[in-house]
Amino acid sequence: MFESVSACIRCNKEDVAKVVLMPGDPLRAKFIAEHYLEDPILFNDVRNMLGYTGTYKGRRVSVMGSGMGIPSMCLYAHELYTQVGVDAIIRVGTTGGLQDDLHAGDIVIAQSAATNSSIASLYDSPVKLAPTASWDMLRDAVRSCEALGYGYQVGQVVSSDVFYNPREDAPQRYRDLGLLCVEMETAGLYIEAQASHKKAISILSVSDTFFTGESLSADERERSFTNMMEVSLETALPYA
Repeated sequence: MFESVSACIRCNKEDVAKVVLMPGDPLRAKFIAEHYLEDPILFNDVRNMLGYTGTYKGRRVSVMGSGMGIPSMCLYAHELYTQVGVDAIIRVGTTGGLQDDLHAGDIVIAQSAATNSSIASLYDSPVKLAPTASWDMLRDAVRSCEALGYGYQVGQVVSSDVFYNPREDAPQRYRDLGLLCVEMETAGLYIEAQASHKKAISILSVSDTFFTGESLSADERERSFTNMMEVSLETALPYA
């Protein structure tokens, strides 16, 4: 009988690369594997949280869904880091822009992530944790954007525990604090990486904006996603 090294990911350690790209949607993980990786092999389908390993430019890379929200991200990132032996995770996802100079289709590299989640309080820290990217991965993401000629911004994002926030003034208050955009997973990933002494970066594509009313068509979202994926795959190479 097969016994996985992980509670929620059915795999052997050798099935998964040292660097993993993680979109929230497992079907997006399937799309990435089929369109960007050579010879992808499915290593996980427990709860339909699909995970694949293949090669990109001759280097081994994995991609797996994280699910939606910080609890789901923390579950899978924790197991990948501590039970499967993954060294680095790159979150790839969409985000809602808050600032006027951030446009639909732009790339955001999350330097750090503010959050309304209580996840950090579960770690027995004498200070409030500040979920922050791994510097070398952030540097490599910036270099990848510049080498590919894609516009980007680097800064603090906000990871919300809720999609429908009952506080209607929340986006305006986030905007006033200079936060670039809103999403739902980055803070959890960064805390897990910090606690596990591993690496993480979140590379996001702006799908719409709160205050300027910009949004992408289906075709535009696909092109924007392609740009983000190219940056993410290039960023992954040094860690593969």
